[in-house]
Amino acid sequence: MGLQDKGQVLDEQELARFIAATLEDKKAEEIRVLDLGRDSMIADYFVIGSANSDRQAKALADAVREKVKESYGRLPVSVEGQANSGWVLMDYGSVVVHVFLDEERRFYNLEGLWNEATVVLSIQ
Repeated sequence: MGLQDKGQVLDEQELARFIAATLEDKKAEEIRVLDLGRDSMIADYFVIGSANSDRQAKALADAVREKVKESYGRLPVSVEGQANSGWVLMDYGSVVVHVFLDEERRFYNLEGLWNEATVVLSIQ
C-alpha cells in the first residue's frame, strides 16, 4: 500500500526513515524504526525517539509535523499526548511516531512489546 504525495507514490518505509532523519536533525536520541509487518492492524512502522526535556519533546513533534507537511503535504491523522506528559504520539496512518522522555519510554517499552518487529533503522 503506497501513499499518494504530490503525484508520486511514497513508500511507507521511506516516510518512516524521513521522520527518523528529522528526529536526528533535532538531536533526538535512541531513534528506532520498527517494521511491524503487514499483519499489524496498528501501523506498518513505528518511529521511536527520546527527548531530554519537555521542551525538546515539543520541538521534535513540531519538527516532524512541519517537515512532513513541507516535504510530503501530509498532516498526522491524530496526535495523542503532550510534550509535558512525557510522551507524544503522531499517527500518519501506516507510520506512527512516538516521542518519549526516558522514564516514559522505559515504562511503555515499545521495543520490548514489539520484540518480534524488524529494526529497520537504529540511531544512537
